[in-house]
Amino acid sequence: MALLACFVSYVNHRRPENETQISEFLLLGFLEDPELQPFIFGLFLSMFLLTVLGNLLIILVTISDSYLHTPMYFFLSNLSFVDICFTSTTIPKMLVNIQTQSKAITYAGCITQMQFFILFSVLDIFLLTIMAYDRFVAICHPLHYVVIMKPQFCGLLVLVSWIINILHSWLQSIMVLHLSFCTDLEIPHFFCELNHLVHLACSDTSVSEVVIYTSALLLGCGPLICILYSYFKIVSSICAISSAQGRYKAFSTCASHLSVVSLFYCTSLGVYLSSAVTQNSRSTATASVMYSVVTPMLNPFIYSLRNKDIKSALRRLSERETMKASVVLRLKMCL
Repeated sequence: MALLACFVSYVNHRRPENETQISEFLLLGFLEDPELQPFIFGLFLSMFLLTVLGNLLIILVTISDSYLHTPMYFFLSNLSFVDICFTSTTIPKMLVNIQTQSKAITYAGCITQMQFFILFSVLDIFLLTIMAYDRFVAICHPLHYVVIMKPQFCGLLVLVSWIINILHSWLQSIMVLHLSFCTDLEIPHFFCELNHLVHLACSDTSVSEVVIYTSALLLGCGPLICILYSYFKIVSSICAISSAQGRYKAFSTCASHLSVVSLFYCTSLGVYLSSAVTQNSRSTATASVMYSVVTPMLNPFIYSLRNKDIKSALRRLSERETMKASVVLRLKMCL
C-alpha cells in the first residue's frame, strides 16, 4: 500500500503543467447496453471470485503439503499469486463502474492501473518461462536437477523477474506521464490499456511507441523463444525414451504447463494481431477478456484437473480438515 501511495503521489507531481486540467479518463468498457449490465456484472463477479478462490486454493495446497515443496510447485504458487493480482488490477474497478453507472477513472488511477497491469501480465510470461526451464532441467537433465534447481536459485529467478518487471512497468508509466492529452479522453476498453492511452495523446508519441515495441519484442517474444526451445529439447528427450510408459510419464509432468502457455500466448497474440488487422477497439476489448480474465481463472482448474500431485494434495488437505472437524465435534459433545 505504501508503494502504491508513493506511485500515485509521483504521478500527480509528474503531470505536465499545461495538462493539470485533466482529472479523469472515461472507460467505455461494456456499458453501452443498460439491459446487459446486470448480466455482465454477475458474469465478471463470478469469474473474479473463481479466479481468486481457485488460485488461493493452489497457494494453500502448495504451502501446506510437504510433498509439494519442490521448485515446480514453488513457481506454480507464485504464478497463482500473480494471477490474483493480475485480475484484481482491472475487474474490481470495472465492477464498481457498472454498479455506480459511472465510466470515470482518475488520471492517477488510470496510470497506476496501467502500470500494475503491465507488471503482472509480463510477470505471468516470466513465470511461465521459468516453469518451462524447470521442466527442461527435470526431463533433459534429471540427474542434475537437485543441484541446479536449488531453493536459493529458484528464489533468485523469481526475485530477478520481479525487479525487471517493476523497472519495466515504471519505464512505461514514465513514458505515458510525459504525454499530453487533449479533449478526447474516452478509452474504448474496460481498463487503462497502454496502447489506447498512447493513441489518445495529442503530443508526439514516437518515443513511447519505440519503447512499447522494443519492450514487447524483448519481454514478450524473448521468453516465448525460450519456452519453444525448452519444449523442443523436452520433446526430443521424450522421443528418445524407449518405453511408452516412460514417455507418457515424462510428458504428463509438463502437460498442464504447456496447456497454460498455449492458452495465454494464443489468446494474447490473437488479441493484438486481430486489433492490428481490424482496428476495432470494442472487439479488441472483448477479446482481451480471454487473456486478462479467463486465462487466470482457468489456470487453477488446468493444474488441479490434470495434475495427480495437486489432486492428491487436495485429497489429503480435505481429509485433514475432516479429521479436525470430527475432533472438534467430539470435544464439544464431551463438554
